[in-house]
Amino acid sequence: MCGGRLRVWRWLVQDGRAALWGVAAILGTSLGSVSIAEEKNPAVEAKSEKEMKPYKQTIPGTEVSFEMVAIPGGEFLLGSPDSEAKRNPDEGPQVKVKIEPFWMGKHEVTWNEYDIWSFNLDIQRRKVLNQQPTALDPKADAVTRPTKPYTDMTFGMGHDGYPAICMTQHAAKTYCAWLSEKTGQYYRLPTEAEWEYACRAGSKSAYFFGDDPEKLDEYAWHFGNSDEKYHPIGKKKPNPWGLFDIHGNVSELCLDQYDEQRYANILKQGMGASPLLAVTKLYPTVARGGSWDDDPEQLRCAARISSTPDWKQQDPQIPKSIWYFTDALQVGFRIVRPLRVPNEAERKQLNLDPEKDFKLRD
Repeated sequence: MCGGRLRVWRWLVQDGRAALWGVAAILGTSLGSVSIAEEKNPAVEAKSEKEMKPYKQTIPGTEVSFEMVAIPGGEFLLGSPDSEAKRNPDEGPQVKVKIEPFWMGKHEVTWNEYDIWSFNLDIQRRKVLNQQPTALDPKADAVTRPTKPYTDMTFGMGHDGYPAICMTQHAAKTYCAWLSEKTGQYYRLPTEAEWEYACRAGSKSAYFFGDDPEKLDEYAWHFGNSDEKYHPIGKKKPNPWGLFDIHGNVSELCLDQYDEQRYANILKQGMGASPLLAVTKLYPTVARGGSWDDDPEQLRCAARISSTPDWKQQDPQIPKSIWYFTDALQVGFRIVRPLRVPNEAERKQLNLDPEKDFKLRD
């Protein structure tokens, strides 16, 4: 990249108000042509678990795509056994839960995907190319987008092909709401039960590949091999269900409120399929998987991570932003799409969001 283009890119990232597609067009970068009418993908349209297959979906009106992996329904033991090395008390007692079939992102959501929403790049691209909106665009355009970040949220660790980081659970939920409107398919964050079920891929060991952390380098970026930064998606081996970086690279936000006694309460209450502890307060919420900045024990399938106000410690805004975890350089997310689309009551339960109530903002 020449010096002029590099300066424009830095300005884009730091300022957050310009449109990448628009600047690319001004610079003469080829954007190609994208048909407004996206071709139907039979795998996307599956109506039964038997029909479910992996699929790749292009975000309409862009050249950016993401891949989804089919996760079969089933039952498993949530949490870790008392005998597991370096387990934490909040990982038990183990409880059997039922999981409905769903698709899960093959990779963590990347900056390439996330920036389309956060910087209005889809809208700006339509303007530059003089394209008409799709039938779905009006609702997608109406979804709230973040305020500009106060700094480069990659913190110099890499952008294209790297996982997006530093977003709050509210921001990740809103991205999912936008993607749902944009594609016409229902996307959301995983529950922590769905996340652990997908991570294990039928295994009962500390990691999906076994109990020996010495093998972790083959499958994950962690503190011992990351050179103190995150890495591009998909550079390590996947789990048996085809999910990359499910251990390490960045920890992944889930839908749940964190509760140290959650599993004991599930046993008492007899929770049904895909148990979810709905979020009613800002902290703590759940992230899973461990990150480039964590030791191996924090990357175990059952390891639970709870958010804290420290994740916004350096945020200069008063009140602090509802969009950014400025100090959570280790936190990102991946999306899921349930086969059974929830009804309105279920969606409301899934989307409870205290960030929307300014009285609860930190």
